[in-house]
Amino acid sequence: MNIQDLHSCVASSEDPVIMAIDPGSIKMGWAVIKTAQGNQPPAMVAMGTLLLGSYKDIYQRLEKIHTTVGELIRIHKPHSFAIEAPFFGKNVQSMLKLGRAQGVAIAAAMQHHINVTEYSPKKVKQSVTGNGNASKEQVWKMLQQIFTIEISPKYYDASDALAVALCHHYQNRFLPGRKKAMKNWEAFLAQNEDRIIKTRPKK
Repeated sequence: MNIQDLHSCVASSEDPVIMAIDPGSIKMGWAVIKTAQGNQPPAMVAMGTLLLGSYKDIYQRLEKIHTTVGELIRIHKPHSFAIEAPFFGKNVQSMLKLGRAQGVAIAAAMQHHINVTEYSPKKVKQSVTGNGNASKEQVWKMLQQIFTIEISPKYYDASDALAVALCHHYQNRFLPGRKKAMKNWEAFLAQNEDRIIKTRPKK
């Protein structure tokens, strides 16, 4: 598939799996992570880059993106799909190509009936490093620490996709029905009224 990738582990059927894409018409980064239950950190399943430079026709590239995303979905069976939103620059033609690449990847996910969430580049960097203006190198260094990855990917497109996956995990850490973290005692009381034994003050 002309994909350079890294593999870390294999997701079990019990663990929610997130697939993420860093769209591009020349290189498309992708990553898959599994999220453990409780307070366990997420683990990287695989990450890689689809190289499209050998395809001179833009429509061939779009077809390759659609086919590859569909194949990755069939292999890893993600429960959710996250993708980075195009960066609004001054080059209209580049924006158009990037938007098409993103749209094709989204269409492939929707074809497999997977919920899609879009994140801006600044949101992704903010979620991973705490700095919305962090460099790709800074993002990768943080990802290495979080996922304990020793081998660096050949292209930052792959690590950017991994950052998108982690951002999605952070944004959806609390699933429906699960109680959110409580910031103070008042919040605890509000969420646990059924567990509190109320007594009348003595006169």
